[in-house]
Amino acid sequence: MIKACIFDLDGTLLDSMDVWLNIDVEFLKKRGIAVPKDYCDKILSMGFAEVAAYTKERFALPDTVAELLQEWGDMAAHAYGHTVPMKPHAREYLLGLRNRGFKLAVATSAIPRLYELALERHGIRDWFHAVCSSGEVGCGKSRPDIFRLAAQKLGVSPSDCLVFEDILDAVKSAKSIGMTVCAIYDQTSEKDWNEIKATADYAVQSFLDAPIHV
Repeated sequence: MIKACIFDLDGTLLDSMDVWLNIDVEFLKKRGIAVPKDYCDKILSMGFAEVAAYTKERFALPDTVAELLQEWGDMAAHAYGHTVPMKPHAREYLLGLRNRGFKLAVATSAIPRLYELALERHGIRDWFHAVCSSGEVGCGKSRPDIFRLAAQKLGVSPSDCLVFEDILDAVKSAKSIGMTVCAIYDQTSEKDWNEIKATADYAVQSFLDAPIHV
Protein backbone atom coordinates (compact mmCIF):
# COMPACT_ATOMS: atom_id res chain seq x y z
CA MET A 1 0.00 0.00 0.00
CA ILE A 2 1.33 3.43 -0.94
CA LYS A 3 1.65 5.68 2.10
CA ALA A 4 3.96 8.38 0.75
CA CYS A 5 4.73 10.18 -2.50
CA ILE A 6 8.18 11.55 -3.33
CA PHE A 7 8.55 14.16 -6.06
CA ASP A 8 11.47 15.33 -8.13
CA LEU A 9 11.35 19.08 -8.85
CA ASP A 10 13.06 20.02 -12.12
CA GLY A 11 11.22 18.49 -15.05
CA THR A 12 8.63 16.84 -12.81
CA LEU A 13 6.85 19.37 -10.58
CA LEU A 14 8.57 22.36 -12.17
CA ASP A 15 8.79 23.14 -15.86
CA SER A 16 12.32 24.41 -15.39
CA MET A 17 14.59 22.45 -17.69
CA ASP A 18 14.75 25.24 -20.30
CA VAL A 19 16.11 27.51 -17.58
CA TRP A 20 19.09 25.21 -17.09
CA LEU A 21 19.70 24.80 -20.80
CA ASN A 22 19.83 28.59 -21.15
CA ILE A 23 22.18 28.83 -18.16
CA ASP A 24 24.48 26.20 -19.66
CA VAL A 25 24.61 28.06 -22.97
CA GLU A 26 25.19 31.47 -21.39
CA PHE A 27 27.73 30.19 -18.86
CA LEU A 28 29.90 28.40 -21.44
CA LYS A 29 29.45 31.15 -24.05
CA LYS A 30 31.03 33.65 -21.65
CA ARG A 31 34.08 31.38 -21.64
CA GLY A 32 34.12 30.98 -25.43
CA ILE A 33 32.85 27.39 -25.30
CA ALA A 34 29.95 25.95 -27.28
CA VAL A 35 27.78 23.47 -25.40
CA PRO A 36 28.81 19.97 -26.56
CA LYS A 37 25.96 17.77 -27.78
CA ASP A 38 26.46 15.23 -24.99
CA TYR A 39 26.91 17.70 -22.13
CA CYS A 40 23.28 17.94 -21.00
CA ASP A 41 22.86 14.17 -21.13
CA LYS A 42 26.01 13.66 -19.04
CA ILE A 43 24.88 15.95 -16.22
CA LEU A 44 21.17 15.07 -16.20
CA SER A 45 21.14 12.87 -13.10
CA MET A 46 24.06 14.52 -11.27
CA GLY A 47 23.78 16.57 -8.13
CA PHE A 48 24.62 20.29 -8.27
CA ALA A 49 28.13 19.89 -6.85
CA GLU A 50 28.79 16.89 -9.10
CA VAL A 51 27.89 18.96 -12.16
CA ALA A 52 30.25 21.72 -11.05
CA ALA A 53 33.13 19.29 -10.54
CA TYR A 54 32.44 17.58 -13.86
CA THR A 55 32.20 20.89 -15.74
CA LYS A 56 35.38 22.25 -14.19
CA GLU A 57 37.30 19.10 -15.15
CA ARG A 58 35.80 18.65 -18.61
CA PHE A 59 36.52 22.20 -19.75
CA ALA A 60 39.66 22.74 -17.64
CA LEU A 61 38.12 25.83 -16.05
CA PRO A 62 40.19 27.92 -13.63
CA ASP A 63 37.11 28.56 -11.43
CA THR A 64 36.74 26.64 -8.19
CA VAL A 65 33.74 24.37 -7.71
CA ALA A 66 32.41 26.83 -5.13
CA GLU A 67 32.70 29.71 -7.61
CA LEU A 68 30.81 27.73 -10.26
CA LEU A 69 28.04 26.90 -7.81
CA GLN A 70 27.75 30.55 -6.80
CA GLU A 71 27.60 31.76 -10.40
CA TRP A 72 24.97 29.19 -11.42
CA GLY A 73 22.97 29.89 -8.29
CA ASP A 74 22.96 33.62 -9.02
CA MET A 75 21.89 32.99 -12.63
CA ALA A 76 19.06 30.66 -11.61
CA ALA A 77 17.75 32.45 -8.52
CA HIS A 78 15.69 35.04 -10.35
CA ALA A 79 14.00 32.42 -12.52
CA TYR A 80 13.14 30.15 -9.60
CA GLY A 81 11.85 33.04 -7.56
CA HIS A 82 9.86 34.77 -10.31
CA THR A 83 9.24 32.89 -13.56
CA VAL A 84 9.61 29.08 -13.39
CA PRO A 85 6.08 27.59 -13.61
CA MET A 86 4.78 24.35 -12.21
CA LYS A 87 3.98 21.55 -14.63
CA PRO A 88 0.32 21.50 -15.75
CA HIS A 89 -2.02 19.99 -13.13
CA ALA A 90 0.84 19.40 -10.65
CA ARG A 91 -0.62 21.75 -8.03
CA GLU A 92 -4.04 20.14 -8.19
CA TYR A 93 -2.52 16.68 -7.94
CA LEU A 94 -0.43 17.60 -4.90
CA LEU A 95 -3.44 19.16 -3.21
CA GLY A 96 -5.49 16.02 -3.84
CA LEU A 97 -2.80 13.82 -2.32
CA ARG A 98 -2.50 16.15 0.66
CA ASN A 99 -6.25 16.11 1.24
CA ARG A 100 -6.24 12.31 1.14
CA GLY A 101 -3.58 12.12 3.85
CA PHE A 102 -0.54 10.94 1.92
CA LYS A 103 2.87 11.90 3.25
CA LEU A 104 4.68 14.08 0.71
CA ALA A 105 8.37 14.72 0.11
CA VAL A 106 10.64 16.41 -2.41
CA ALA A 107 13.85 14.71 -3.59
CA THR A 108 15.79 17.14 -5.76
CA SER A 109 19.23 17.79 -7.18
CA ALA A 110 18.62 21.53 -6.75
CA ILE A 111 20.38 23.44 -3.99
CA PRO A 112 18.30 24.75 -1.04
CA ARG A 113 18.57 28.36 -2.22
CA LEU A 114 16.72 27.45 -5.43
CA TYR A 115 14.18 24.90 -4.28
CA GLU A 116 13.13 27.08 -1.35
CA LEU A 117 12.53 30.02 -3.71
CA ALA A 118 10.39 27.90 -6.02
CA LEU A 119 8.39 26.13 -3.32
CA GLU A 120 7.70 29.36 -1.44
CA ARG A 121 6.76 31.24 -4.61
CA HIS A 122 4.18 28.62 -5.53
CA GLY A 123 2.87 28.44 -1.96
CA ILE A 124 3.48 24.72 -1.56
CA ARG A 125 6.45 24.57 0.82
CA ASP A 126 4.29 23.62 3.79
CA TRP A 127 2.59 20.83 1.84
CA PHE A 128 5.71 18.66 2.12
CA HIS A 129 6.64 16.72 5.24
CA ALA A 130 10.26 16.48 4.06
CA VAL A 131 12.58 18.01 1.47
CA CYS A 132 15.82 16.27 0.49
CA SER A 133 18.59 17.45 -1.80
CA SER A 134 21.46 15.61 -3.43
CA GLY A 135 23.86 17.71 -1.39
CA GLU A 136 22.69 15.95 1.77
CA VAL A 137 23.73 12.53 0.49
CA GLY A 138 26.79 13.55 -1.53
CA CYS A 139 25.73 11.99 -4.81
CA GLY A 140 23.28 12.39 -7.66
CA LYS A 141 20.29 10.29 -8.57
CA SER A 142 22.24 7.61 -10.39
CA ARG A 143 22.38 6.17 -6.86
CA PRO A 144 19.29 5.69 -4.66
CA ASP A 145 20.63 7.46 -1.56
CA ILE A 146 18.37 10.49 -1.87
CA PHE A 147 15.25 8.35 -2.20
CA ARG A 148 16.24 6.25 0.79
CA LEU A 149 16.77 9.45 2.79
CA ALA A 150 13.35 10.79 1.79
CA ALA A 151 11.68 7.58 2.97
CA GLN A 152 13.58 7.77 6.27
CA LYS A 153 12.51 11.38 6.82
CA LEU A 154 8.89 10.41 6.15
CA GLY A 155 9.12 7.43 8.51
CA VAL A 156 8.10 4.87 5.90
CA SER A 157 9.79 1.97 4.11
CA PRO A 158 10.85 2.27 0.46
CA SER A 159 8.12 -0.18 -0.54
CA ASP A 160 5.53 2.26 0.84
CA CYS A 161 6.64 5.02 -1.55
CA LEU A 162 5.49 6.20 -4.96
CA VAL A 163 8.21 8.26 -6.65
CA PHE A 164 7.56 10.77 -9.44
CA GLU A 165 10.55 11.32 -11.74
CA ASP A 166 11.41 12.34 -15.28
CA ILE A 167 14.98 11.04 -15.61
CA LEU A 168 15.90 7.46 -16.53
CA ASP A 169 18.73 7.07 -14.03
CA ALA A 170 16.49 8.31 -11.22
CA VAL A 171 13.71 5.93 -12.23
CA LYS A 172 16.19 3.04 -12.12
CA SER A 173 17.60 4.11 -8.74
CA ALA A 174 14.22 4.39 -7.05
CA LYS A 175 13.15 1.04 -8.50
CA SER A 176 16.36 -0.59 -7.25
CA ILE A 177 15.32 -0.12 -3.60
CA GLY A 178 11.78 -1.35 -4.07
CA MET A 179 9.94 1.91 -4.65
CA THR A 180 7.05 2.22 -7.08
CA VAL A 181 7.83 4.78 -9.78
CA CYS A 182 5.65 6.98 -11.96
CA ALA A 183 7.56 8.65 -14.80
CA ILE A 184 6.35 12.10 -15.82
CA TYR A 185 7.16 13.06 -19.40
CA ASP A 186 9.56 15.93 -19.94
CA GLN A 187 11.00 16.94 -23.29
CA THR A 188 14.52 16.85 -21.89
CA SER A 189 14.26 13.08 -21.49
CA GLU A 190 12.47 12.42 -24.77
CA LYS A 191 15.28 10.27 -26.19
CA ASP A 192 15.00 7.95 -23.15
CA TRP A 193 11.20 7.89 -23.02
CA ASN A 194 10.79 4.39 -24.45
CA GLU A 195 13.24 2.95 -21.94
CA ILE A 196 11.68 5.01 -19.16
CA LYS A 197 8.27 3.57 -20.03
CA ALA A 198 9.71 0.06 -19.99
CA THR A 199 11.38 0.61 -16.60
CA ALA A 200 8.85 2.62 -14.58
CA ASP A 201 5.69 1.16 -13.10
CA TYR A 202 3.71 3.99 -14.66
CA ALA A 203 4.63 6.46 -17.40
CA VAL A 204 2.31 9.38 -18.06
CA GLN A 205 2.27 12.54 -20.12
CA SER A 206 0.85 14.68 -17.31
CA PHE A 207 -0.45 14.55 -13.76
CA LEU A 208 -3.97 14.16 -15.15
CA ASP A 209 -3.01 10.55 -15.87
CA ALA A 210 -1.08 9.89 -12.64
CA PRO A 211 -1.87 6.59 -10.89
CA ILE A 212 -3.48 7.78 -7.64
CA HIS A 213 -6.87 9.24 -8.45
CA VAL A 214 -7.36 12.57 -6.68
